Amino acid sequence: MKQLLNFVIKETKHIVRDKRTMLILFGMPIAMMLIFGFAISTDVKDVRTVVVTSQMDHTTRAMVDRLSASEYFTLTATASTPKEAEQMIRDQRADLAIIFGQDYASKKSGLQLMVDGSDPNMAQQWTTYATGVLTNMQGGMVNTKMLYNPRMKSAYNFVPAIMGMLLMLICAMMTSVSIVREKEKGTMEVLLVSPVRPLLVIVAKAIPYLVLAFAILITILLMSRYVLDVPLQGSLFWILVVSTIYILLALSLGLLISNVARTQLVALLMSAMVLLMPIVMLSGMLFPVESMPPILQWISAVVPPRYYIEAMRKLMIMGVGIGDVLREVAILSGMTILLLTVALAKFNKRLE
Repeated sequence: MKQLLNFVIKETKHIVRDKRTMLILFGMPIAMMLIFGFAISTDVKDVRTVVVTSQMDHTTRAMVDRLSASEYFTLTATASTPKEAEQMIRDQRADLAIIFGQDYASKKSGLQLMVDGSDPNMAQQWTTYATGVLTNMQGGMVNTKMLYNPRMKSAYNFVPAIMGMLLMLICAMMTSVSIVREKEKGTMEVLLVSPVRPLLVIVAKAIPYLVLAFAILITILLMSRYVLDVPLQGSLFWILVVSTIYILLALSLGLLISNVARTQLVALLMSAMVLLMPIVMLSGMLFPVESMPPILQWISAVVPPRYYIEAMRKLMIMGVGIGDVLREVAILSGMTILLLTVALAKFNKRLE
């Protein structure tokens, strides 16, 4: 135990002394949280709206006032014909056009929405929001209640995704680079021929990054709660338990990469570049997995962040119990055992 503690202290000193590493470890999570929380947003807000009507009666005036009074839409102009409104959208002076028919007030029909469809996702959201506001004004036929995210804030979706991406990248990247660095310097051979068991060397190198990963996790949770105003509806204990399994999975993947890579540059490229694209594109971070083609859904089934992000969304946003995420926990646990077994099996006492 004393030997293990000495190795842990040695590795911790290496990490703390490297200011660039510390900047990456804690600067990246803070920057990513601020960027995705404030800069990159899919919230519907201040949609430039033009109204097309031949005459503005009491009914249409009330609907337009209700639309412009919401935080989602901003009335920028009026037009006399749909063609004029279409030209305004094509000239990038408006995003949405509300077109009232000539006899709309008497027949309650003849309402059309014209929207800029260059961004299909946002266009669909604008249409849905406008339809909801206008339909409610016609008599309250539809009363929409948004569960879990009543204000429709995109941060609710991004925070669990950022957690999954950062913990995987940082843990895998830092662990692999740390071990490969010892190979390049030749100190790993000295460690492996010493009386210390090779497994203790690996454990000693993983423990500091395990502690740092928890520090990063706590930082993200605090920022999500007090900076981005994202509530933690579920049990903090189970959030930490599931995160622990995921962090161990990421460390195991880093160990496996270190067995394959021979230089720090190769380890960095494998852990950062190879992992980044599947995490962003196939984990459900930005796009729903259910909307992907079947072949991509099959590929995403082997992407660990997918299950962690799903579990965190359920625990943090929906506030469910551990019983509702047992499937995700079982898959993450199985992946962790598999990766750790393969990584340790490939770790030899002698380096070629």
